[in-house]
Amino acid sequence: MTDVKTLNDNFRKTFTGGRVLLTAGIDSKPADDIANIMMLVQNFNNFTPDNDPYGEHDFGAFDYKGYKIFWKIDYYDLNNEYLSENPADPTITNRVLTIMLAEEY
Repeated sequence: MTDVKTLNDNFRKTFTGGRVLLTAGIDSKPADDIANIMMLVQNFNNFTPDNDPYGEHDFGAFDYKGYKIFWKIDYYDLNNEYLSENPADPTITNRVLTIMLAEEY
């Protein structure tokens, strides 16, 4: 098994190994802005004890063109019905990365 932080970083940086969802607020932006926001999520590295208290790299926030952008990774079972029993086990966990405007949180 791999630790949650490594699994989250690999998923976030490559967008492989889970699902990426854009909220309506992000999806309504021009294509160039969406691409830039997604690149900023992939390159995010401003983890602090305040925004990452458990060291899992599962949340981030940044400003983009006057908007506060949040991204969050959640862990579900293989049927996407319940929370995963063990997010460190990729054989039983589906990762979902949601990118949203802070006001949509």
